[in-house]
Amino acid sequence: MINKKKKYKLGDFNYRLPKKFIAQDPGSRRDGSKLMVIHRDTGKIEHRSFPDITDYMRKNDLLILNNTKVFPARLFATKDRTDAKVEVFLLRELANDLWEVMVKPARKVRIGNKLVFKKNLMCDVIDNTVSGGRVVRFEHDSDNLHDIIDKIGIPPLPPYIDRDANAKDKKRYQTVYASERGAVAAPTAGLHFTDKLFEKVKKKGIKLETVTLHIGLGTFRPVQVEDLNRHQMDSEYFEVSPKTSMAINHAKKRHHKIIAVGTSTVRALETIAISGYQVTPKRGWTDKFIYPPYQFKMVDKMITNFHMPQSTLFMMVSSFADRKLIKKAYLEAKKNDYRFLSYGDAMIIV
Repeated sequence: MINKKKKYKLGDFNYRLPKKFIAQDPGSRRDGSKLMVIHRDTGKIEHRSFPDITDYMRKNDLLILNNTKVFPARLFATKDRTDAKVEVFLLRELANDLWEVMVKPARKVRIGNKLVFKKNLMCDVIDNTVSGGRVVRFEHDSDNLHDIIDKIGIPPLPPYIDRDANAKDKKRYQTVYASERGAVAAPTAGLHFTDKLFEKVKKKGIKLETVTLHIGLGTFRPVQVEDLNRHQMDSEYFEVSPKTSMAINHAKKRHHKIIAVGTSTVRALETIAISGYQVTPKRGWTDKFIYPPYQFKMVDKMITNFHMPQSTLFMMVSSFADRKLIKKAYLEAKKNDYRFLSYGDAMIIV
């Protein structure tokens, strides 16, 4: 059990992660990854293959996925009149053709500058943001700006993948069930699922529902304060539909398990939890930060990847299972050559 009296610090969530364990490319098959199984009640750790994951689900359990879709958020432009090269990273659409972006090099991009991407696409820098970004307004001759972005944008690979994105990433850095455009980072626990595996899930009588949480760049931002109470999460848009809410409440009432695919799904579910362990449909923005000690209200089992040291994601899994058990599991993962982070292997915590 987690010691609820202990006040955890940033340093409590550190561990060594040599670069050789960080997966730089996706595996040859989506469902070809290793699967570590962590039993919270006994501390037992098993080593399986990802298609075995249905062995840890029962008929009428509810498997919940984050259906967010990653868009090719990295664009490259030149400054009008100077031809200086600028990287523009799209964060979120504020209104029609109005976007919040990050720019590099930031010091050279000021309010009033015009950035040119191609002959029929440019933007004006109209404001700064408190986080160091910019607000830009696009000018284009297309009916749909997103169509242009899809053609010229580059998949936004995580900063720890030390290579340029390629054509394979457009497909593999995306879940097979992605449908709601808006993320700049993939819900990576879902990358292991295939249509064939979903057929196996359905045949076993396991229910499937989705939530939406558009993952932002904040998922990669390091925690910079030792006192975790002072850390502020970036807000991310989420939506839990009436259909999904009804399915969750039905499952909870009948004591079926809620199985969350990924930390983003967990954030959405725990954000909407209300008294009595029930949920109501909701959409909006969440800055929920889950770290020990935390009493989970919705999620019974969690499917996730292996996360960076001192990251908010590592803190979340360390609150779902005992922190020492998670550290032991990560050490065992390295001994057994598991691949870490976005394109790495998976675990299920039961």
